[in-house]
Amino acid sequence: MNLHTQLWASADILRGKMDASEYKNYLLGLVFYKYLSDNQLRFVWEQENGEAVALPSREKQAETMAEWYADDQKELTAICVQKLGYFILPENLFYTLRQKASSYDFQLDHLKKAFTAIESHGEHFGGLFADIDLGSTKLGSHDQQRNVTIMEVIKTLDEIDLFGHEGDVIGDAYEYLIGQFAAGAGKKAGEFYTPQAVSRIISEICSIGQENTAPFHVYDPAMGSGSLMLTIRQFLANPAKVHYHGQELNTTTYNLARMNLILHGVDRNQFRHNNGDTLDADWPTEEPHQFNAVVMNPPYSAFWSAADKFLSDSRFEKYGKLAPKSKADFAFLLHGYYHLKDSGTMGIVLPHGVLFRGAAEGVIRKVLLESGAIDAVIGLPANIFYGTSIPTVVLILKKNRKNRDVLFIDASNDFEKQKNQNNLRPADIAKIVDAYKRRENIEKYAHLATFDEIVANDYNLNIPRYVDTFEAEEQIDIVALSADMADLNAQIAQNEAEFLALLDQLAVTDDTAELIAATMRVFGGGA
Repeated sequence: MNLHTQLWASADILRGKMDASEYKNYLLGLVFYKYLSDNQLRFVWEQENGEAVALPSREKQAETMAEWYADDQKELTAICVQKLGYFILPENLFYTLRQKASSYDFQLDHLKKAFTAIESHGEHFGGLFADIDLGSTKLGSHDQQRNVTIMEVIKTLDEIDLFGHEGDVIGDAYEYLIGQFAAGAGKKAGEFYTPQAVSRIISEICSIGQENTAPFHVYDPAMGSGSLMLTIRQFLANPAKVHYHGQELNTTTYNLARMNLILHGVDRNQFRHNNGDTLDADWPTEEPHQFNAVVMNPPYSAFWSAADKFLSDSRFEKYGKLAPKSKADFAFLLHGYYHLKDSGTMGIVLPHGVLFRGAAEGVIRKVLLESGAIDAVIGLPANIFYGTSIPTVVLILKKNRKNRDVLFIDASNDFEKQKNQNNLRPADIAKIVDAYKRRENIEKYAHLATFDEIVANDYNLNIPRYVDTFEAEEQIDIVALSADMADLNAQIAQNEAEFLALLDQLAVTDDTAELIAATMRVFGGGA
Protein backbone atom coordinates (compact mmCIF):
# COMPACT_ATOMS: atom_id res chain seq x y z
CA MET A 1 0.00 0.00 0.00
CA ASN A 2 1.57 3.33 -1.06
CA LEU A 3 1.65 6.48 1.03
CA HIS A 4 -1.27 8.10 -0.80
CA THR A 5 -3.48 5.06 -0.28
CA GLN A 6 -2.54 4.78 3.39
CA LEU A 7 -3.35 8.42 4.07
CA TRP A 8 -6.62 8.35 2.18
CA ALA A 9 -7.67 5.14 3.93
CA SER A 10 -7.25 6.87 7.28
CA ALA A 11 -10.04 9.22 6.27
CA ASP A 12 -12.55 6.35 6.39
CA ILE A 13 -13.00 6.83 10.13
CA LEU A 14 -14.31 10.37 9.60
CA ARG A 15 -15.84 10.09 6.13
CA GLY A 16 -19.20 8.81 7.32
CA LYS A 17 -19.57 11.42 10.03
CA MET A 18 -19.28 14.66 8.02
CA ASP A 19 -18.62 15.93 4.51
CA ALA A 20 -15.19 16.44 2.99
CA SER A 21 -15.10 20.20 3.56
CA GLU A 22 -15.27 19.48 7.31
CA TYR A 23 -13.30 16.31 7.96
CA LYS A 24 -10.34 17.53 5.89
CA ASN A 25 -9.51 19.90 8.77
CA TYR A 26 -9.18 17.04 11.23
CA LEU A 27 -7.19 14.69 9.04
CA LEU A 28 -4.86 17.28 7.50
CA GLY A 29 -4.26 18.84 10.93
CA LEU A 30 -3.40 15.50 12.51
CA VAL A 31 -1.16 14.49 9.60
CA PHE A 32 0.66 17.79 9.99
CA TYR A 33 1.07 17.34 13.75
CA LYS A 34 2.40 13.83 13.24
CA TYR A 35 4.88 15.23 10.73
CA LEU A 36 6.14 17.86 13.19
CA SER A 37 6.41 15.28 15.95
CA ASP A 38 8.16 12.58 13.91
CA ASN A 39 10.41 15.19 12.32
CA GLN A 40 11.56 16.30 15.77
CA LEU A 41 12.26 12.72 16.84
CA ARG A 42 14.36 12.17 13.72
CA PHE A 43 16.18 15.47 14.21
CA VAL A 44 17.06 14.70 17.85
CA TRP A 45 18.34 11.24 16.94
CA GLU A 46 20.55 12.67 14.18
CA GLN A 47 21.90 15.33 16.54
CA GLU A 48 22.96 12.59 18.93
CA ASN A 49 24.15 9.99 16.44
CA GLY A 50 24.84 11.72 13.14
CA GLU A 51 22.88 11.64 9.90
CA ALA A 52 24.90 8.73 8.54
CA VAL A 53 23.52 6.37 11.16
CA ALA A 54 20.36 4.56 10.08
CA LEU A 55 17.21 5.59 11.90
CA PRO A 56 16.08 3.08 14.51
CA SER A 57 12.49 2.47 15.54
CA ARG A 58 10.50 5.45 16.78
CA GLU A 59 10.46 3.81 20.18
CA LYS A 60 14.26 4.07 20.26
CA GLN A 61 14.12 7.63 18.90
CA ALA A 62 11.65 8.58 21.64
CA GLU A 63 13.89 7.02 24.28
CA THR A 64 16.86 9.03 23.00
CA MET A 65 14.89 12.24 23.16
CA ALA A 66 13.55 11.45 26.66
CA GLU A 67 17.07 10.82 27.95
CA TRP A 68 18.40 14.07 26.50
CA TYR A 69 15.41 15.99 27.83
CA ALA A 70 15.90 14.54 31.32
CA ASP A 71 19.60 15.37 31.21
CA ASP A 72 19.32 18.95 29.86
CA GLN A 73 15.88 20.10 28.78
CA LYS A 74 16.98 23.70 28.22
CA GLU A 75 19.70 22.70 25.79
CA LEU A 76 17.43 20.34 23.85
CA THR A 77 14.63 22.89 23.67
CA ALA A 78 16.97 25.64 22.48
CA ILE A 79 18.50 23.48 19.73
CA CYS A 80 15.13 22.35 18.42
CA VAL A 81 13.66 25.85 18.43
CA GLN A 82 16.72 27.24 16.65
CA LYS A 83 16.84 24.56 13.96
CA LEU A 84 13.20 23.52 13.62
CA GLY A 85 11.38 26.60 14.85
CA TYR A 86 9.46 24.63 17.48
CA PHE A 87 9.80 22.10 20.29
CA ILE A 88 7.31 19.40 21.30
CA LEU A 89 7.50 18.09 24.86
CA PRO A 90 7.96 14.32 25.23
CA GLU A 91 4.44 13.92 26.65
CA ASN A 92 2.97 15.79 23.67
CA LEU A 93 4.65 13.78 20.91
CA PHE A 94 2.31 12.09 18.45
CA TYR A 95 4.11 8.86 19.33
CA THR A 96 3.26 9.35 23.02
CA LEU A 97 -0.39 10.10 22.21
CA ARG A 98 -0.46 6.87 20.20
CA GLN A 99 0.85 4.92 23.17
CA LYS A 100 -1.87 6.42 25.35
CA ALA A 101 -4.46 5.50 22.74
CA SER A 102 -3.24 1.90 22.69
CA SER A 103 -3.61 1.63 26.46
CA TYR A 104 -6.93 3.54 26.39
CA ASP A 105 -5.44 6.32 28.52
CA PHE A 106 -5.90 8.93 25.77
CA GLN A 107 -8.15 11.92 26.39
CA LEU A 108 -9.01 14.77 24.03
CA ASP A 109 -7.49 17.21 26.50
CA HIS A 110 -4.10 15.63 25.81
CA LEU A 111 -4.38 16.61 22.14
CA LYS A 112 -5.75 20.07 22.94
CA LYS A 113 -2.77 20.66 25.20
CA ALA A 114 -0.36 19.51 22.47
CA PHE A 115 -1.93 21.81 19.89
CA THR A 116 -1.84 24.80 22.24
CA ALA A 117 1.83 24.20 23.00
CA ILE A 118 2.93 24.08 19.35
CA GLU A 119 0.90 27.19 18.52
CA SER A 120 2.94 29.17 21.06
CA HIS A 121 6.05 29.01 18.84
CA GLY A 122 5.67 32.28 16.95
CA GLU A 123 3.68 33.55 13.97
CA HIS A 124 4.40 30.56 11.74
CA PHE A 125 2.55 28.24 14.13
CA GLY A 126 0.08 30.60 15.81
CA GLY A 127 -3.54 29.46 15.39
CA LEU A 128 -2.63 26.57 13.08
CA PHE A 129 -5.03 24.15 14.75
CA ALA A 130 -7.81 26.63 15.54
CA ASP A 131 -10.19 24.98 13.06
CA ILE A 132 -9.96 21.51 14.57
CA ASP A 133 -13.08 21.43 16.73
CA LEU A 134 -12.49 18.54 19.10
CA GLY A 135 -15.82 19.31 20.77
CA SER A 136 -17.91 18.91 17.60
CA THR A 137 -20.94 16.66 17.97
CA LYS A 138 -20.14 15.29 14.50
CA LEU A 139 -17.28 13.40 16.11
CA GLY A 140 -19.75 11.89 18.59
CA SER A 141 -22.74 12.87 20.66
CA HIS A 142 -20.75 12.95 23.91
CA ASP A 143 -17.15 13.28 25.10
CA GLN A 144 -16.46 9.56 25.23
CA GLN A 145 -17.60 9.00 21.65
CA ARG A 146 -15.56 11.96 20.42
CA ASN A 147 -12.59 10.64 22.36
CA VAL A 148 -12.87 7.22 20.69
CA THR A 149 -13.19 8.74 17.19
CA ILE A 150 -10.03 10.83 17.47
CA MET A 151 -8.21 7.99 19.20
CA GLU A 152 -8.94 5.68 16.26
CA VAL A 153 -7.69 8.28 13.77
CA ILE A 154 -4.47 8.70 15.75
CA LYS A 155 -3.91 4.94 15.87
CA THR A 156 -4.47 4.61 12.13
CA LEU A 157 -2.26 7.53 11.15
CA ASP A 158 0.56 6.42 13.42
CA GLU A 159 1.02 3.28 11.32
CA ILE A 160 2.14 5.45 8.40
CA ASP A 161 5.88 6.05 8.02
CA LEU A 162 6.07 9.64 6.84
CA PHE A 163 9.85 9.51 6.53
CA GLY A 164 10.19 6.27 4.62
CA HIS A 165 10.32 8.44 1.53
CA GLU A 166 12.74 10.94 0.06
CA GLY A 167 12.39 14.57 -0.96
CA ASP A 168 8.98 16.21 -1.03
CA VAL A 169 7.03 12.95 -1.03
CA ILE A 170 5.18 13.77 2.19
CA GLY A 171 4.44 17.26 0.87
CA ASP A 172 3.17 15.78 -2.38
CA ALA A 173 1.13 13.23 -0.45
CA TYR A 174 -0.37 16.06 1.56
CA GLU A 175 -1.29 17.79 -1.67
CA TYR A 176 -2.79 14.52 -2.91
CA LEU A 177 -5.04 14.54 0.16
CA ILE A 178 -6.01 18.15 -0.49
CA GLY A 179 -6.96 17.21 -4.04
CA GLN A 180 -9.02 14.26 -2.83
CA PHE A 181 -10.84 16.46 -0.36
CA ALA A 182 -11.47 19.05 -3.07
CA ALA A 183 -13.07 16.38 -5.25
CA GLY A 184 -15.68 15.78 -2.57
CA ALA A 185 -16.09 19.28 -1.23
CA GLY A 186 -18.43 20.65 -3.91
CA LYS A 187 -18.55 24.43 -4.23
CA LYS A 188 -16.31 24.84 -1.19
CA ALA A 189 -13.44 23.20 -3.09
CA GLY A 190 -12.70 26.40 -4.99
CA GLU A 191 -11.77 28.06 -1.73
CA PHE A 192 -8.61 26.05 -1.32
CA TYR A 193 -7.46 24.17 -4.42
CA THR A 194 -6.34 24.83 -7.99
CA PRO A 195 -6.02 21.62 -10.06
CA GLN A 196 -2.41 20.67 -10.64
CA ALA A 197 -2.75 20.84 -14.43
CA VAL A 198 -3.73 24.52 -14.28
CA SER A 199 -1.01 25.22 -11.70
CA ARG A 200 1.55 23.72 -14.05
CA ILE A 201 0.45 25.83 -17.01
CA ILE A 202 0.65 29.08 -15.05
CA SER A 203 3.87 28.17 -13.25
CA GLU A 204 5.75 27.01 -16.34
CA ILE A 205 4.78 30.09 -18.34
CA CYS A 206 5.61 32.46 -15.47
CA SER A 207 9.06 30.90 -15.13
CA ILE A 208 10.02 31.34 -18.80
CA GLY A 209 13.09 33.58 -19.03
CA GLN A 210 13.48 33.57 -15.25
CA GLU A 211 14.61 29.98 -14.74
CA ASN A 212 17.99 30.99 -13.29
CA THR A 213 16.77 33.91 -11.17
CA ALA A 214 17.79 33.52 -7.53
CA PRO A 215 16.43 34.42 -5.14
CA PHE A 216 13.06 34.11 -6.85
CA HIS A 217 10.02 35.76 -5.24
CA VAL A 218 6.50 34.46 -6.02
CA TYR A 219 3.29 36.05 -4.77
CA ASP A 220 -0.25 34.69 -4.57
CA PRO A 221 -2.78 37.18 -3.15
CA ALA A 222 -5.50 34.49 -2.94
CA MET A 223 -3.26 31.58 -2.06
CA GLY A 224 -5.78 28.93 -0.97
CA SER A 225 -3.78 25.86 0.05
CA GLY A 226 -0.58 27.36 -1.39
CA SER A 227 -0.34 24.69 -4.10
CA LEU A 228 -0.22 27.17 -6.98
CA MET A 229 2.76 28.99 -5.46
CA LEU A 230 4.58 25.75 -4.70
CA THR A 231 4.35 24.48 -8.27
CA ILE A 232 6.63 27.14 -9.75
CA ARG A 233 9.76 25.77 -8.14
CA GLN A 234 9.50 22.72 -10.40
CA PHE A 235 10.53 24.96 -13.30
CA LEU A 236 13.37 26.88 -11.64
CA ALA A 237 17.07 26.02 -11.49
CA ASN A 238 17.32 27.00 -7.81
CA PRO A 239 14.13 25.71 -6.12
CA ALA A 240 15.65 26.07 -2.64
CA LYS A 241 15.99 29.83 -3.22
CA VAL A 242 12.31 30.52 -3.86
CA HIS A 243 10.60 32.92 -1.46
CA TYR A 244 6.84 32.58 -1.06
CA HIS A 245 4.52 35.48 -0.29
CA GLY A 246 0.86 34.70 0.19
CA GLN A 247 -2.38 36.16 1.50
CA GLU A 248 -5.68 34.40 2.19
CA LEU A 249 -8.97 35.69 3.59
CA ASN A 250 -10.41 32.37 4.81
CA THR A 251 -8.69 31.51 8.10
CA THR A 252 -9.15 27.76 7.73
CA THR A 253 -7.61 27.82 4.25
CA TYR A 254 -4.86 30.16 5.43
CA ASN A 255 -3.86 27.62 8.09
CA LEU A 256 -3.93 24.86 5.50
CA ALA A 257 -1.52 26.81 3.27
CA ARG A 258 0.94 27.29 6.13
CA MET A 259 0.87 23.57 6.88
CA ASN A 260 1.29 22.72 3.20
CA LEU A 261 4.38 24.88 2.73
CA ILE A 262 6.03 23.54 5.87
CA LEU A 263 5.34 19.97 4.77
CA HIS A 264 6.96 20.78 1.41
CA GLY A 265 10.14 21.70 3.26
CA VAL A 266 9.88 25.47 2.78
CA ASP A 267 12.15 27.27 5.24
CA ARG A 268 10.12 29.43 7.62
CA ASN A 269 12.34 32.39 6.72
CA GLN A 270 11.34 32.06 3.06
CA PHE A 271 7.58 32.19 3.60
CA ARG A 272 5.79 35.45 4.33
CA HIS A 273 2.04 35.16 4.86
CA ASN A 274 -0.97 37.19 5.87
CA ASN A 275 -4.54 36.33 6.86
CA GLY A 276 -6.53 39.22 5.40
CA ASP A 277 -8.72 40.70 2.68
CA THR A 278 -6.57 41.23 -0.40
CA LEU A 279 -8.77 43.91 -1.94
CA ASP A 280 -9.78 45.83 1.17
CA ALA A 281 -6.24 46.62 2.33
CA ASP A 282 -3.13 46.35 0.17
CA TRP A 283 -0.56 43.77 1.28
CA PRO A 284 2.37 43.61 1.31
CA THR A 285 3.35 47.25 1.52
CA GLU A 286 6.86 46.73 2.87
CA GLU A 287 9.76 45.44 0.80
CA PRO A 288 9.66 43.35 -1.18
CA HIS A 289 6.28 44.40 -2.51
CA GLN A 290 6.90 43.51 -6.15
CA PHE A 291 7.65 39.98 -7.31
CA ASN A 292 9.20 37.91 -10.09
CA ALA A 293 5.94 36.03 -10.54
CA VAL A 294 2.37 36.70 -9.46
CA VAL A 295 0.06 33.68 -9.65
CA MET A 296 -3.64 33.80 -8.84
CA ASN A 297 -6.86 31.80 -8.92
CA PRO A 298 -9.17 34.23 -7.09
CA PRO A 299 -12.87 33.63 -6.36
CA TYR A 300 -14.77 34.31 -9.57
CA SER A 301 -17.11 37.32 -9.83
CA ALA A 302 -16.90 37.92 -6.08
CA PHE A 303 -18.46 40.89 -4.32
CA TRP A 304 -16.29 43.70 -2.99
CA SER A 305 -17.01 47.20 -1.72
CA ALA A 306 -15.80 49.16 -4.82
CA ALA A 307 -15.80 52.20 -2.51
CA ASP A 308 -14.79 55.58 -3.93
CA LYS A 309 -11.67 55.58 -1.76
CA PHE A 310 -10.16 52.99 -4.10
CA LEU A 311 -10.12 55.50 -6.97
CA SER A 312 -7.09 57.06 -5.26
CA ASP A 313 -5.57 53.69 -4.32
CA SER A 314 -2.25 53.24 -6.15
CA ARG A 315 -3.36 49.79 -7.31
CA PHE A 316 -6.39 51.10 -9.22
CA GLU A 317 -6.13 54.86 -9.72
CA LYS A 318 -4.59 54.98 -13.20
CA TYR A 319 -7.42 52.95 -14.74
CA GLY A 320 -10.11 55.57 -14.09
CA LYS A 321 -12.75 53.03 -13.13
CA LEU A 322 -13.24 50.36 -10.47
CA ALA A 323 -14.35 46.78 -10.99
CA PRO A 324 -18.12 46.47 -10.33
CA LYS A 325 -19.28 45.62 -6.82
CA SER A 326 -20.72 42.32 -8.01
CA LYS A 327 -17.67 41.31 -10.08
CA ALA A 328 -14.30 41.81 -8.41
CA ASP A 329 -12.39 39.96 -11.17
CA PHE A 330 -10.53 43.01 -12.44
CA ALA A 331 -9.90 44.22 -8.89
CA PHE A 332 -7.95 41.02 -8.20
CA LEU A 333 -6.15 41.31 -11.53
CA LEU A 334 -5.08 44.92 -10.97
CA HIS A 335 -3.95 44.15 -7.42
CA GLY A 336 -1.72 41.35 -8.67
CA TYR A 337 -0.42 43.37 -11.61
CA TYR A 338 0.54 46.24 -9.29
CA HIS A 339 2.75 43.84 -7.33
CA LEU A 340 4.53 42.46 -10.41
CA LYS A 341 8.15 43.38 -11.08
CA ASP A 342 8.94 45.11 -14.36
CA SER A 343 10.77 41.96 -15.47
CA GLY A 344 8.21 39.53 -14.07
CA THR A 345 5.26 37.53 -15.39
CA MET A 346 1.75 37.20 -13.99
CA GLY A 347 -0.77 34.41 -14.57
CA ILE A 348 -4.37 34.63 -13.34
CA VAL A 349 -7.41 32.37 -13.82
CA LEU A 350 -10.73 34.18 -14.40
CA PRO A 351 -14.13 33.59 -16.03
CA HIS A 352 -14.53 34.48 -19.71
CA GLY A 353 -16.62 37.55 -18.90
CA VAL A 354 -13.48 39.62 -18.29
CA LEU A 355 -12.71 39.31 -22.00
CA PHE A 356 -15.80 41.07 -23.29
CA ARG A 357 -17.93 42.70 -20.57
CA GLY A 358 -18.36 46.43 -21.08
CA ALA A 359 -18.94 49.47 -18.83
CA ALA A 360 -16.19 49.88 -16.19
CA GLU A 361 -14.60 46.55 -17.06
CA GLY A 362 -14.37 47.59 -20.71
CA VAL A 363 -12.56 50.78 -19.69
CA ILE A 364 -10.06 48.86 -17.52
CA ARG A 365 -9.46 46.29 -20.25
CA LYS A 366 -8.80 49.06 -22.80
CA VAL A 367 -6.20 50.74 -20.56
CA LEU A 368 -4.46 47.40 -20.01
CA LEU A 369 -4.38 46.68 -23.74
CA GLU A 370 -3.17 50.15 -24.67
CA SER A 371 -0.26 49.77 -22.25
CA GLY A 372 0.59 46.31 -23.63
CA ALA A 373 -0.05 44.63 -20.28
CA ILE A 374 -1.99 41.64 -21.63
CA ASP A 375 0.48 39.22 -23.20
CA ALA A 376 -1.70 36.14 -23.79
CA VAL A 377 -5.25 34.83 -23.42
CA ILE A 378 -5.56 31.05 -22.94
CA GLY A 379 -9.01 29.46 -23.06
CA LEU A 380 -9.31 26.33 -20.92
CA PRO A 381 -11.87 23.50 -21.19
CA ALA A 382 -15.09 23.62 -19.20
CA ASN A 383 -15.51 21.53 -16.05
CA ILE A 384 -11.86 21.23 -15.02
CA PHE A 385 -12.21 23.05 -11.68
CA TYR A 386 -13.73 21.60 -8.54
CA GLY A 387 -16.96 23.31 -7.59
CA THR A 388 -17.77 24.91 -10.95
CA SER A 389 -18.30 23.64 -14.48
CA ILE A 390 -17.84 27.00 -16.22
CA PRO A 391 -15.03 27.39 -18.76
CA THR A 392 -12.22 29.64 -17.60
CA VAL A 393 -9.41 31.64 -19.10
CA VAL A 394 -5.80 32.20 -18.06
CA LEU A 395 -4.54 35.73 -18.66
CA ILE A 396 -0.79 36.25 -18.87
CA LEU A 397 0.38 39.79 -18.09
CA LYS A 398 3.74 41.55 -18.32
CA LYS A 399 5.14 45.06 -17.90
CA ASN A 400 7.21 47.13 -20.32
CA ARG A 401 6.54 44.98 -23.38
CA LYS A 402 7.96 46.21 -26.70
CA ASN A 403 4.66 45.76 -28.51
CA ARG A 404 0.97 45.41 -27.81
CA ASP A 405 0.07 42.22 -29.64
CA VAL A 406 -1.86 39.50 -27.81
CA LEU A 407 -1.51 35.75 -28.27
CA PHE A 408 -4.81 33.87 -28.20
CA ILE A 409 -4.82 30.13 -27.50
CA ASP A 410 -8.02 28.10 -27.65
CA ALA A 411 -7.30 24.95 -25.64
CA SER A 412 -10.96 24.37 -24.81
CA ASN A 413 -11.26 21.19 -26.88
CA ASP A 414 -8.15 19.37 -25.66
CA PHE A 415 -8.94 17.30 -22.59
CA GLU A 416 -9.73 13.85 -21.30
CA LYS A 417 -13.34 13.40 -20.23
CA GLN A 418 -13.64 11.68 -16.87
CA LYS A 419 -16.63 10.65 -14.77
CA ASN A 420 -17.16 13.90 -12.87
CA GLN A 421 -14.65 16.28 -14.45
CA ASN A 422 -12.60 16.97 -17.51
CA ASN A 423 -8.86 16.57 -17.16
CA LEU A 424 -5.95 18.27 -18.90
CA ARG A 425 -3.41 15.63 -19.87
CA PRO A 426 0.38 16.18 -19.93
CA ALA A 427 0.23 16.42 -23.73
CA ASP A 428 -2.49 19.08 -23.50
CA ILE A 429 -0.38 21.12 -21.06
CA ALA A 430 2.73 20.78 -23.25
CA LYS A 431 0.75 21.91 -26.30
CA ILE A 432 -0.38 25.09 -24.53
CA VAL A 433 3.10 25.96 -23.26
CA ASP A 434 4.71 25.21 -26.63
CA ALA A 435 2.18 27.45 -28.41
CA TYR A 436 2.90 30.22 -25.92
CA LYS A 437 6.64 29.93 -26.54
CA ARG A 438 6.28 29.83 -30.35
CA ARG A 439 3.94 32.83 -30.35
CA GLU A 440 2.68 32.29 -33.88
CA ASN A 441 -0.51 31.35 -35.66
CA ILE A 442 -1.60 27.72 -35.40
CA GLU A 443 -4.67 26.79 -37.42
CA LYS A 444 -7.77 26.37 -35.24
CA TYR A 445 -5.67 26.66 -32.07
CA ALA A 446 -3.68 29.90 -31.73
CA HIS A 447 -3.57 33.38 -33.23
CA LEU A 448 -1.18 36.27 -32.63
CA ALA A 449 -3.42 39.33 -32.89
CA THR A 450 -1.96 42.73 -33.65
CA PHE A 451 -3.04 45.72 -31.62
CA ASP A 452 -4.85 47.04 -34.68
CA GLU A 453 -6.94 43.86 -34.82
CA ILE A 454 -7.86 44.31 -31.17
CA VAL A 455 -8.84 47.94 -31.73
CA ALA A 456 -10.93 46.87 -34.73
CA ASN A 457 -12.74 44.49 -32.39
CA ASP A 458 -13.42 47.39 -29.98
CA TYR A 459 -11.01 45.90 -27.38
CA ASN A 460 -13.15 42.79 -27.12
CA LEU A 461 -10.94 39.78 -26.36
CA ASN A 462 -13.52 37.04 -26.81
CA ILE A 463 -11.43 34.16 -28.14
CA PRO A 464 -13.68 33.09 -31.08
CA ARG A 465 -13.12 36.55 -32.60
CA TYR A 466 -9.47 35.62 -33.10
CA VAL A 467 -9.24 31.81 -33.22
CA ASP A 468 -11.59 30.16 -35.70
CA THR A 469 -12.26 26.64 -34.48
CA PHE A 470 -15.31 26.14 -36.72
CA GLU A 471 -15.46 22.68 -38.22
CA ALA A 472 -17.60 22.54 -41.35
CA GLU A 473 -20.08 19.69 -41.39
CA GLU A 474 -19.48 16.99 -43.98
CA GLN A 475 -21.31 17.86 -47.19
CA ILE A 476 -24.26 15.66 -48.08
CA ASP A 477 -24.36 14.12 -51.57
CA ILE A 478 -28.00 14.81 -52.51
CA VAL A 479 -27.88 12.60 -55.62
CA ALA A 480 -26.53 9.62 -53.66
CA LEU A 481 -29.02 10.23 -50.86
CA SER A 482 -31.94 10.28 -53.36
CA ALA A 483 -30.75 7.01 -54.86
CA ASP A 484 -30.53 5.41 -51.39
CA MET A 485 -34.06 6.59 -50.57
CA ALA A 486 -35.40 5.15 -53.85
CA ASP A 487 -33.75 1.80 -53.09
CA LEU A 488 -35.22 1.84 -49.60
CA ASN A 489 -38.75 2.60 -50.89
CA ALA A 490 -38.44 -0.24 -53.41
CA GLN A 491 -37.38 -2.62 -50.64
CA ILE A 492 -40.36 -1.55 -48.50
CA ALA A 493 -42.75 -2.12 -51.42
CA GLN A 494 -41.31 -5.59 -52.06
CA ASN A 495 -41.59 -6.57 -48.38
CA GLU A 496 -45.20 -5.34 -48.29
CA ALA A 497 -46.09 -7.37 -51.36
CA GLU A 498 -44.54 -10.51 -49.87
CA PHE A 499 -46.45 -9.92 -46.64
CA LEU A 500 -49.79 -9.56 -48.47
CA ALA A 501 -49.08 -12.74 -50.41
CA LEU A 502 -48.60 -14.61 -47.15
CA LEU A 503 -51.92 -13.28 -45.86
CA ASP A 504 -53.73 -14.68 -48.90
CA GLN A 505 -52.63 -18.14 -47.84
CA LEU A 506 -54.18 -17.80 -44.37
CA ALA A 507 -57.75 -18.65 -43.42
CA VAL A 508 -59.13 -15.41 -42.01
CA THR A 509 -61.45 -15.70 -38.96
CA ASP A 510 -63.21 -13.02 -36.94
CA ASP A 511 -60.44 -13.17 -34.32
CA THR A 512 -57.67 -12.68 -36.85
CA ALA A 513 -59.41 -9.99 -38.87
CA GLU A 514 -58.67 -7.28 -36.32
CA LEU A 515 -55.03 -8.44 -35.99
CA ILE A 516 -54.58 -8.25 -39.75
CA ALA A 517 -56.18 -4.81 -39.87
CA ALA A 518 -53.92 -3.57 -37.06
CA THR A 519 -50.87 -5.02 -38.79
CA MET A 520 -51.80 -3.31 -42.03
CA ARG A 521 -52.17 0.00 -40.20
CA VAL A 522 -48.65 -0.40 -38.80
CA PHE A 523 -47.29 -0.95 -42.30
CA GLY A 524 -49.32 1.94 -43.67
CA GLY A 525 -51.86 -0.18 -45.56
CA GLY A 526 -55.65 0.14 -45.57
CA ALA A 527 -58.08 -1.59 -43.20
